[in-house]
Amino acid sequence: MNAIEIKGLCKNFKEKQAVNGLNMTVPVGAIYGFIGENGSGKSTTEKLICGLIHPTSGSIKLFGKNYMDDGVKAQMSVLIESPGCFPGLSVWDNMMLQASNLRLPNAEKEVIKVLKTVRMEGAAGNKFKNCSLGMKQRVGIAMALLGSPKLLILDEPINGLDVDGMRIMREVLVDIASGGATILISSHVLGELEKVATHYGIIRHGKMIREMTAAELEASCRTYIALQTKEMSKAKNLLGCRYSRVEEDESGNIRVYDLTTPEEIVTYLYENGICVTEIKTDKIGLEEYYIDLMKEGK
Repeated sequence: MNAIEIKGLCKNFKEKQAVNGLNMTVPVGAIYGFIGENGSGKSTTEKLICGLIHPTSGSIKLFGKNYMDDGVKAQMSVLIESPGCFPGLSVWDNMMLQASNLRLPNAEKEVIKVLKTVRMEGAAGNKFKNCSLGMKQRVGIAMALLGSPKLLILDEPINGLDVDGMRIMREVLVDIASGGATILISSHVLGELEKVATHYGIIRHGKMIREMTAAELEASCRTYIALQTKEMSKAKNLLGCRYSRVEEDESGNIRVYDLTTPEEIVTYLYENGICVTEIKTDKIGLEEYYIDLMKEGK
């Protein structure tokens, strides 16, 4: 069974088509990275799944049932944009208010549990307005976790966080998924998303252009050899005569994408009077894969 199954989903806002025949499949237990440019339809799709807006056409099923089914909606929780908290109240009081809204039994016990999950148990007495961006995002996730939802939809929860905030957020997401929940997460921070996602969906102009597992992404990402010399221009020209794809990256390295070995390249350049000062084998990541895919589409 899939946690989310979407077929032919369309959403029009007057003359603008925000979502255009979208197909999407999110397996149960996945951390699904939802990727796309600004205006590609990510947030609109998330709002459609949550029932915050209604589709023009197409179908949405959650756990095999219609997404508007009351039993299914009770198993889903959402954090889109920012958490709705009272700035002057403490984290604890905000959490208890939300638990009261949800009419949760054993509210205090539930709040303690979710605050511990998001690493905020030591900051429960802090006023929400005094929390850092990362802490506020984790409070929002804690609120979303109240009631133990099976499906969690998070819109850009790691954007704008510092290095430590992103590390903690990664740990939190992995812990939530290991507890049995399915997570749909959108983000522009692809390097961080790559560290946690088990599945990906890439959307452009309201259409799904690629879905894949993390293993499929790994298999699709090209390996290359990156090198540095004291004569970069000459080395690039020489390598370009021998290999079919030679490029210079943003870090100033020469990349060779052909099937070859570092030893072969070092020997070839040495025979032509060029000494290699640094060389390594590497592989493109999610961010470069995504950029290449966008270039193909254009």
